Amino acid sequence: MKTVTAGDANRQFSSVLREVAQGESFTVLSRGRPVATIGPARPEDKQRQATRRGLLKRLRKQKPLGARNWTRNELYED
Repeated sequence: MKTVTAGDANRQFSSVLREVAQGESFTVLSRGRPVATIGPARPEDKQRQATRRGLLKRLRKQKPLGARNWTRNELYED
């Protein structure tokens, strides 16, 4: 894993992304402290996909609870 300052990551973002696409990971430092990690996106594994499918299947079978007699505008303060 490489380290890069926030300023350098900003200025060299395209080259950082090219390296990430090739499998490299970066720790981004701000004032000498790690604040973020940039790394390759991980494909979802089969277990995670199966768990998601199971959850969605269960939720589709579940009946809604409570009254839905509110409007969208009531959810937000002006």
